[in-house]
Formats: sequence, C-alpha cells, structure tokens
Amino acid sequence: MAGLIPQAFIDDLLSRADIIDVIDKRVPLKKSGKNYSACCPFHNEKTPSFSVQPERQFYYCFGCGAAGNAIGFVMNFDQLDFPLAVETLAKENGLEVPREESEANQRKQSENAKLFAVLEKANKFFRYQLRQHENKQAAIDYLVSRGLSGEIARDFNIGYAPPGWDNLLGALGSDNAVKQSLEKSGMVIEKDRDNKKTNEKSKVQSEGPRYYDRFRHRIMFPIRDTRGRTIAFGGRVLGDDKPKYLNSPETPVFHKSAELYGLYEFKKSSQKYSQLLIVEGYMDVIALAQMGIRNAVATLGTATNSNHLSRLFRLVPEVVFCFDGDKAGRTAAWRALEATLAQMEDGRQAKFLFLPEGEDPDTLVRKIGQEKFNEELVNATPLETFFFDKLSVGIDVATIEGKARLSNLAKPHLKQLPHGVYGQLMQDRLAGLLGISSEALNKLLEKRDDKEQSKWTASSGSSDASSGGRDGGHSDEGYDDYNNDRSGGHYDVPYDTPSYVPGAAPGSALGSANSQGRQKYPIRPPNNGLSIYRRPAAVKAIELLLRNPEIALSIEIDLTPLRSTEDESRKLLLSLIEIVQKDPTTKVFTLLGYCYGTTLGNQLTQLLKEEKITPTEGLEGEFRQIIDSIMVDVGKKLYQLKINEMLKSKFGNPALTPQNSDEE
Repeated sequence: MAGLIPQAFIDDLLSRADIIDVIDKRVPLKKSGKNYSACCPFHNEKTPSFSVQPERQFYYCFGCGAAGNAIGFVMNFDQLDFPLAVETLAKENGLEVPREESEANQRKQSENAKLFAVLEKANKFFRYQLRQHENKQAAIDYLVSRGLSGEIARDFNIGYAPPGWDNLLGALGSDNAVKQSLEKSGMVIEKDRDNKKTNEKSKVQSEGPRYYDRFRHRIMFPIRDTRGRTIAFGGRVLGDDKPKYLNSPETPVFHKSAELYGLYEFKKSSQKYSQLLIVEGYMDVIALAQMGIRNAVATLGTATNSNHLSRLFRLVPEVVFCFDGDKAGRTAAWRALEATLAQMEDGRQAKFLFLPEGEDPDTLVRKIGQEKFNEELVNATPLETFFFDKLSVGIDVATIEGKARLSNLAKPHLKQLPHGVYGQLMQDRLAGLLGISSEALNKLLEKRDDKEQSKWTASSGSSDASSGGRDGGHSDEGYDDYNNDRSGGHYDVPYDTPSYVPGAAPGSALGSANSQGRQKYPIRPPNNGLSIYRRPAAVKAIELLLRNPEIALSIEIDLTPLRSTEDESRKLLLSLIEIVQKDPTTKVFTLLGYCYGTTLGNQLTQLLKEEKITPTEGLEGEFRQIIDSIMVDVGKKLYQLKINEMLKSKFGNPALTPQNSDEE
C-alpha cells in the first residue's frame, strides 16, 4: 500500500509494541536487573553486551553501538526499510497501517503500479523465450560458456530477448494504454514522429507501429528492488550490436544511482554474511554466485555513492570494493574511498581488492576457485592502507616538505570521518607518518582553525551588530559541543528573546538586542581539529530534546520562520518541538520513532549514545540558547532575501551590488 504513514499511528504503534516482546521474538532476552540483555544480533560476541531498557523502550549494544527503538530494531534485524518495518510491527500487534493519500500521490502510485505490472510481465516473457523461442540455443550456449547452471539462471530470473523489432510489443502491447506503459517503463521506444513519412496530398501518415522493442537479441538480467519487484532490465548483446551492455533508462520506478544489482538476491540467501563485495557488472555478480559466493552486488553504470553504502552498511559491517589493478581501476577505487569516509562509523570496515591485469571477478573466480578467491578477500587492502599509500604517491615523507604536503592532503578527507575510535586512529596514523604526536597534530590544527575562525568570532561581536554590521547570531554551520571548561572565549546571542523579529534588519532595534539586552554565554571557541566532531546547531538541539522532551515547553517565541528553511535538521527540530508542545506527555521513544522516518535517524541514534557534556539541569538553558541563535540566523537570511528582492527589482542583478559581494 502506498502513501504516507500518519505520525499519530507511529506514536500509537510504539506505545503498544513493547520492545521487550519485539526483540525477544527474534533474540532470546534474559532479565538483568531493571533491564534485559543478550548477545548482540548485529555483531559476533560471546559475552552479552546488548541491553534493552523497558522503561525507555530503547535498546543499546555496548559492543558495536547499535541502538534504537522497536521500529529501529525491526529495520536492522529484519533488514527492512522504515515503511515495511512499521507494517511488520503493526501486523504483529494486530493493527492495520493507515495511509495519508493526496490525489496527486494516488495518481502517481496508480501509474507506478501499472509500470510494476508491465515490467513483471516483461520479465516472465523473457524467461519464457529462454525456454521456448526457436533461437534460444544461442542464448543457452552463451550462458553455458560462462559456466552458469540452470539453478543460477532461475535464481536471478535470467531471460532472453529474441531478435526482432516488436516481439515484446506484440506479446504485451494489446492496446494503447499498455503500449504507453511499456514506453514509460523503458521497455519500448517511440519512433521519432519527425521521421515519419507523410503523404503531402492526403496528409495520411505511412502505416507502421509507433513503437519498437528496446532490447533485441540479448541475454536479459532483471533488476529488482529490495521487495523483489522488477524495476528495470540490463541486456547483454549476443551478436555484434552495440553497446555490449544496455540498461533500462531512468523511469518513475527506476533510478540507477539508487539501486544495486543482486541486493535482493543477497537478502534472500539463507547464508549469513558479515561482508558484501561490490563489483562492476551483472556477470560478475552471477559468476560469483555460481561459485558459491552469494554476497556480491553491482552498481548500475554509476560510481558507488553514499546512498549505496548506507544501505549496505545497514546489512553488514564490512564492504569490499573490487576493481581492476590498472590506473583507471585505482582512480575508480579512490572515488569509492571518498564516498566511504563519511560512512566509517566504529565497527565498520572497508577494503579494496585490486585484480591482476586482464582479470575481472568472473574470470578470476573461475580460474582460482571459491576458496582462493575468499582468501583474496581476506587479504584485501584495508581502507586506511590504501588511503595513506595513495596520498603518499610522489611525496618524500622523509622530508619536512613532504610531511607538510601529506598533512595538507590528508586533513580535508579525515574531517569527513564520523566522530569515534576509527577517526581518532586515522588521525594517529597521520601523526605517526608525520613523526609527531597526536596531541601535537591536534594543537597545530587548532591553531590553524583559530585563524580560520577569527572572522566567525568577529561576526559574532556586539560592536558589529550595534554599528549595523553582521548580526551577532551565528549560523548552525559548525556548531560545536559545549564544554565544562569555561576558560574559553565568549560570543553573543540574543538573550531577550521577545526582541527578535523575523525579517528585521540585522543590527536594528528589531533585529537584535542592544548590548544591555544580551547575555554572554561562555562556550569553547569553535574548533575544527580532527578529533572534534562538529555538528549543526539544529542537530545538537534535537539531541538535547531527545534527552528531555519537556525542554520544548520552555520555547515561547514564534518558530514559524523555520518552516521556510531548506535545512532538513531545522525542519525536523521544528516538528519535534511542535509534537511536544501539542502533547507535553510525549515520550522519548515517540520522538525517536518520528526521527526514524528521516535521513537523520541513524545520526541521532549515534549521538544519543555519546558521552554527555551538558548536565541535566543545564539542558533547558542550552536548548533555548541554541534556538535563539538559530532564529537570529534565519531572520538574517530572510532579511537578506528581502534585500536581494529589492535590489533585483531596482538593479536587475543583485549579484553585482556591494551587499552581495562579501561572503558570509
């Protein structure tokens, strides 16, 4: 069923579904004081470190850091996305999941349903042709030459598109509506109307079909989503036509940068894996499966991206990239590494397997066999080794100049690493190569960042505000954790919150309070050291709100301007505040359930398990301070937009005016 799941239903589901019952059905729990414990289902361990707290309806593993509520556990354990996890949990509790449907969404889902239906019919048609078509032998001979069995062909739904221009069209295109669905799903191509012959006298177009089959005389590989629905196809030519491999185009149900070939088949496998192998083609995935290696997936003509990796790391803790060992392969591997850095939370691992020249996974596994290939995977190059080896190419790290060069190359990449042990060890590795201590490296970074942040400090001063300069508030970019060490500097934020008026000029009586209306809040100066994890202010505010939802009741100013922001974390913050203000009895697990429906869900779960610096009694003050600074930033941006519009109407191009020449 399509449509949005009402938040009220998610809240009700979480209040009904006891997390103890949910987890105990899947992992036997034992009572341990007020909580329950078990060996963690998400990593191998002998001593139980997995704890479930019935009071908070929350689980946490002290070994691997997995954490969340009942919906989150079902997502991770059953390997489901958020909507399917809600449906599964609802079914276990005898509930029917309601949906909120707009007319536009209903029409879209209706159209998509037609595309899924016609794609599945095409899949069945191609499979039938592999068994029954008069030219099937050419396809069968090719599959046999690649060492594929009938079992593997069945598991991957391999089919055959026979030669000819309208085989699929003739089998399925019984009426115009079906033909349009075939065209919209990428299975047929509409002829160019401009090339149609027209009888100038009679104005009658020449006869002939308006469409023709996209795939002709090709081995067909259906591409399926994680629910097993056919969403596209890839075809390998059997003759001399070009291109050798042909994919379906982008359609309403197929976005190639978001899908992975073989992921559905991997999830169906009865074997349990802790590792996934990323290869480059369909035949690599299938050939590895033929040799008993069922944990391979392939991108669909695109580079591996963060979306791919996020999905894979939810399933396994280790990913191995498989590339050619030539220059092009190593270039592609480096792009994959760059996409991986931000995903390297503690407990995750990434490796790179570089193949001998002229080999691909298909040929190599058939040459050396499953056992030897698995040994190659075990001995694959770890991310950290490839990272520093690649950056060190052409650099003499024995010299001072070389060490400085390596440091400059490494730092921007290391900043992408999530806060944790892995990130710290990568920094330690860099410090070792530079021949200095980690503490010394961090101090050097802090000194550099102090210089970079001098503009930030200046822009926060009250003198600028009082003189009509930049506003004293700060953007939530680079907001840092507060610190119990109060020896750091200060910066100003609006203290008299009612004085804030959205849209008022920064520095005016309405835009910000004067120096008497401000209070100095001592905080640690901004720091970009590699060991410091910096997060947006809105994310920090959400973290505080999840620790104590009642602090949302202390916010009395109008937060309506937040609705105009494009920042997802600010929108989520506004939603959570409104939920609590509407129902002050809202529990933490309800808010977490709401967050699980967002891309910030995993990040927030990680934040909740970190060491807390702010004492409980200081949460409300810190929360209000962050909200104030965010609202000042929003007001400043709204005012700038208003100024830009005025300048645009007056001068035509605000980009040429002095007001926009200075970077924020």
